[in-house]
Amino acid sequence: MTKSQRLFEQAQKTIPGGVNSPVRAFKSVGGTPLFIERAEGAYLFDVDGNKYIDYVGSWGPMIAGHANPEVLEAVKLATDKGLSYGAPTEIEITISQKICELMPAIEMVRMVSSGTEATMSAIRLARGFTGRDDIVKFEGGYHGHGDSLLVKAGSGMLTFGEPSSPGVPADLAKHTITLDYNNPEQVRELFAKQGDKIACIIVEPVAGNMNCIPPTEGFLETLREVCDESGALLIFDEVMTGFRVALGGAQSVYNITPDLTTLGKIIGGGMPAAAFGGRKDIMQKLSPLGPVYQAGTLSGNPLAMTAGLKMLEIISRDGFYEALTAKTEALVSGIVERAKSSGIAMTSNQLGGMFGLFFSEEHKVENFEQVSNCDIERFNAFFHAMLASGINLAPSAYEAGFLSSAHTDEDINNTLLAAEKAFSNL
Repeated sequence: MTKSQRLFEQAQKTIPGGVNSPVRAFKSVGGTPLFIERAEGAYLFDVDGNKYIDYVGSWGPMIAGHANPEVLEAVKLATDKGLSYGAPTEIEITISQKICELMPAIEMVRMVSSGTEATMSAIRLARGFTGRDDIVKFEGGYHGHGDSLLVKAGSGMLTFGEPSSPGVPADLAKHTITLDYNNPEQVRELFAKQGDKIACIIVEPVAGNMNCIPPTEGFLETLREVCDESGALLIFDEVMTGFRVALGGAQSVYNITPDLTTLGKIIGGGMPAAAFGGRKDIMQKLSPLGPVYQAGTLSGNPLAMTAGLKMLEIISRDGFYEALTAKTEALVSGIVERAKSSGIAMTSNQLGGMFGLFFSEEHKVENFEQVSNCDIERFNAFFHAMLASGINLAPSAYEAGFLSSAHTDEDINNTLLAAEKAFSNL
């Protein structure tokens, strides 16, 4: 028995499922999760002494690599001053100014501690601003585990949702409408019928929780259009895509201006931090200025703000995203090419340092239904084959992958060699 296996057995005695976030349990792919001892650059090192080239990157934040020396040094200096004050600090102003500079749609921003807090708060603000209760989200999108968002589509088209988790009241779920991602006609149909009752649309502009699914032409434009016509607010959930697919986030790539934006992961530099922000007239409805209540004891934690600010400084340097995009393209195209050479159907999506691989006959995978129709069993076998060769991919066919600036050409070549070996045995 490996040390990871022993630790997993031990963890299950005091932690539900042995993990503090469900996907870590390897339930989708089977097997025992790796217990990590340390990380550096593009690599993870587990408690059994194994080294892995990592394409999870703590689920996105480690865009400049694990244990980035500049980030670590900044945090070490900050710890000498204390861990938390529960009072305003100057660095909160500095990072908020940086975020507003990089994302012009954000005129004011409120810091929180998790992506779930950010999306939950943004939706409450949208409801408070519009005076409406109903919200729209999309099948396969994930916006944290707030009650309004753990909702699946109802039994018929354009019906209100049903709770997807026990503990979510049906009376609350009925205010959430779940539509198909990349289906603008369905959006228009809904808003033609009841647009005046909808507070907001929340959407991942590039979906990252049904693997990596970019928007089809006209989809985001339709969302902006129906919100403008109805008075609903458009919320871009860029917890994953913000500063990952481009310096200005997905909204800069597709040239769409949301009313509110949620951010996370990279803005904490690997520490727990997130934010939501947007138009000044909307954000001024937040307490203590306005009536919409939101608070957080550790919001704007000085260590997290220090790590996040240094990370934003690193990624703002000339050529950062051009190099990251080129590496990601080389990795993804190389894996797909090797799959096809082995007679295995595979397609991919990629934007910036974010990618998705699909065992599918489809030319392009563009929605949740198509993702669900991929060969999940083959992905699971591929995952374990890659892991055995020292390559750490996300342990689910429904999760995106991430590169960092720390990945070298040698890392990518070694990954392609591992993929070639894996495909020969699938």
